[in-house]
Amino acid sequence: MGRAATAGGGAGGARRWLPWLGLCFWAAGAAAARGTDNGEALPESIPSAPGTLPHFIEEPDDAYIIKSNPIALRCKARPAMQIFFKCNGEWVHQNEHVSEESLDESSGLKVREVFINVTRQQVEDFHGPEDYWCQCVAWSHLGTSKSRKASVRIAYLRKNFEQDPQGREVPIEGMIVLHCRPPEGVPAAEVEWLKNEEPIDSEQDENIDTRADHNLIIRQARLSDSGNYTCMAANIVAKRRSLSATVVVYVNGGWSSWTEWSACNVRCGRGWQKRSRTCTNPAPLNGGAFCEGMSVQKITCTSLCPVDGSWEVWSEWSVCSPECEHLRIRECTAPPPRNGGKFCEGLSQESENCTDGLCILGIENASDIALYSGLGAAVVAVAVLVIGVTLYRRSQSDYGVDVIDSSALTGGFQTFNFKTVRQGNSLLLNSSMQPDLTVSRTYSGPICLQDPLDKELMTESSLFNPLSDIKVKVQSSFMVSLGVSERAEYHGKNHSGTFPHGNNRSFSTMHPRNKTPYIQNLSSLPTRTELRTTGVFGHLGGRLVMPNTGVSLLIPHGAIPEENSWEIYMSINQGEPSLQSDGSEVLLSPEVTCGPPDIIVTTPFALTIPHCADVSSEHWNIHLKKRTQQGKWEEVMSVEDESTSCYCLLDPFACHVLLDSFGTYALTGEPITDCAVKQLKVAVFGCMSCNSLDYNLRVYCVDNTPCAFQEVVSDERHQGGQLLEEPKLLHFKGNTFSLQISVLDIPPFLWRIKPFTACQEVPFSRVWCSNRQPLHCAFSLERYTPTTTQLSCKICIRQLKGHEQILQVQTSILESERETITFFAQEDSTFPAQTGPKAFKIPYSIRQRICATFDTPNAKGKDWQMLAQKNSINRNLSYFATQSSPSAVILNLWEARHQHDGDLDSLACALEEIGRTHTKLSNITESQLDEADFNYSRQNGL
Repeated sequence: MGRAATAGGGAGGARRWLPWLGLCFWAAGAAAARGTDNGEALPESIPSAPGTLPHFIEEPDDAYIIKSNPIALRCKARPAMQIFFKCNGEWVHQNEHVSEESLDESSGLKVREVFINVTRQQVEDFHGPEDYWCQCVAWSHLGTSKSRKASVRIAYLRKNFEQDPQGREVPIEGMIVLHCRPPEGVPAAEVEWLKNEEPIDSEQDENIDTRADHNLIIRQARLSDSGNYTCMAANIVAKRRSLSATVVVYVNGGWSSWTEWSACNVRCGRGWQKRSRTCTNPAPLNGGAFCEGMSVQKITCTSLCPVDGSWEVWSEWSVCSPECEHLRIRECTAPPPRNGGKFCEGLSQESENCTDGLCILGIENASDIALYSGLGAAVVAVAVLVIGVTLYRRSQSDYGVDVIDSSALTGGFQTFNFKTVRQGNSLLLNSSMQPDLTVSRTYSGPICLQDPLDKELMTESSLFNPLSDIKVKVQSSFMVSLGVSERAEYHGKNHSGTFPHGNNRSFSTMHPRNKTPYIQNLSSLPTRTELRTTGVFGHLGGRLVMPNTGVSLLIPHGAIPEENSWEIYMSINQGEPSLQSDGSEVLLSPEVTCGPPDIIVTTPFALTIPHCADVSSEHWNIHLKKRTQQGKWEEVMSVEDESTSCYCLLDPFACHVLLDSFGTYALTGEPITDCAVKQLKVAVFGCMSCNSLDYNLRVYCVDNTPCAFQEVVSDERHQGGQLLEEPKLLHFKGNTFSLQISVLDIPPFLWRIKPFTACQEVPFSRVWCSNRQPLHCAFSLERYTPTTTQLSCKICIRQLKGHEQILQVQTSILESERETITFFAQEDSTFPAQTGPKAFKIPYSIRQRICATFDTPNAKGKDWQMLAQKNSINRNLSYFATQSSPSAVILNLWEARHQHDGDLDSLACALEEIGRTHTKLSNITESQLDEADFNYSRQNGL
């Protein structure tokens, strides 16, 4: 390819000159080039494509001037007779251009490339509304073409950071956020983080994130994250270094488990026993707090003193024997040896000659007389002994059977010791230190039981049986130790009733005299009647909604024969579920009944049932079950199975079921792994008790279904309870670990918590199968003075080795000053039954067009199967294939899923993506809907 360099001739001249003048210079330059001595002159005429505008092969790029070094801008076009630069709207003088011309061998077209230099002084002298810019203008036989504008800026980077990172001290597993705002610069500086002068690579450590606005985020602090952190900013001009920030990750100390109780320190009488623990689980590190509380506990003990045995008096001498001897005996019973005492020393039997040495052994008759005399005396002695024993036992029977330790009933003053909750440091209750659930909680002060009610409270049947997971050990008359086991253990018979017996669902008092229970019960609420709603539906169909429960029934158009109307009902069982779980199976939804059961529909209806499972096919195997007329439950299908009898679509919070027959249905789940999660809704209610100084908190843990929470709300309304905080969601794993509920951060000089209520624990099995009735936990607080009207504390609900939620209570105990928190949104409670076209989101005329379009098979696959795929229906398509109008059933399912949002935009987008229709559902106005409904009603004779 030949080349010729041209430079414009002529000296001086204005900086501004016209393009046609440039063409003249170009012609002169070309003639001079042909007369050069290099022997490689360009041809007389360079072929170009008539009628072709110049095309830029290379356009000028944005550039930055570093220090005082000029930058070069270049562009290349084909075909081009001449190229000139235009900067800030003014033409650049030809003398400042350097151009090169060549021939494209493949096309035979003329290619021209031009360079100019831009200096720092030129950019600084320019004062305009925008940055300094330049662009190329190329000429051909047909006309001109312009390139993109390239901006030229002076690069710089200021010295000082706008924000330097600050040092932090954080607990282990806490979050670390170091802020960094780099200095101002052009181009903008890029940020890199250093730890101890070594670069940090966030891609190799998932715990570190450096993408959020130049900040360094460590999600869970580890001990290895302690160090000096530096923020580095750099661009093409320079590098800048921030001040170093020192991060210290500390560990708060945690108590080890208690040792076993030592032996009593005295062998006889009253002494003490002790046990100890150490602050090594974990030990404090990097300035972490030392454990709070006692490292040694002591209790009194009583050892029975040994009693040495002592002889009774000798008995009378026996009759003289044939050997001329008589006997007497004594017993070691005055007193007998007890508690390891010594036995009596000496002989228990003594004999001596009874004839003073005059015994005659040879007389036979005398020996016979002595034998018979001895036998007679023995018979008499035995008879006397039997009579004596009988009389003694009769005399003792009236006392010995019912004798008990009177100290258990008279009460007296009993000392209780307990470890209080640490105030103001929630870190000790979070990640680094696990609470010691076996530590005794005590109450320092007298506990006086003064009447039969108090005695009944202290008996095993009325106190300990309702809390089967709480272990109670009575060590002596001076100590009652109450502990909660870490895992669910059942001791004694488990009563289904609430505590105390006979309580009429009032949580604030146990008795008209306002006796606060020593152990707050964690129990179930009594059952109530079922929720029920009805509606009359005809051939047009409609929707039946159970307000605030998440349960609804969609009856499609045409499901009921023409000229017929049926009264259809729907109810929710709020009593004891009739579905008894088998093995590890769990009830995940309410039992929903729709009927009458003898009605036969021609088109499947859609039943929506809420559930509380965290949906995942890897961890759950979910089944739909139906109750037969005999009261037994049979499995209809598994959610993941293929079936032509019904269809289940599982959403995160509800299951939409297409059915052909009415009846009672429910969802059950079988956990496949320990990672299966039930979603629980936790809420706290509060109300004043009969005692003006007391205030009761009730914490509920119920399945995350609207109907379960509605039952709680109804109960609280009857009791005057007030919702104190927005309910939150707790993910409860099926890992067999129990649930712990505790009250934290109570103002120490304003409120105090009643004994035994600071922390309560619920066994795993009661929470995992809690769908029968809502679980609640009661906490009783007491004000020091009546002037205290504000209450602030935290309720911690956590599963051991699982999820945790904190409810922040900030309320006034006076009803006039209390802020009301809404229980439910009222969007579905106004019209529980809607009939006709108003019940559906899609107008009937558009629905007919969609069905007619997609029910017809298409060679490109743009039929009802693609309609299902675009609406996230990807399995069990054989069910729709058996229907007379698959598209209509798919749209019925869409109506059930979108009964609240009515997201017509998503449906319109799905239809447009398929390419079979261009209906703009989202642009349909309310007047158009009303007109469509009117026309439809008129066509059907309404």
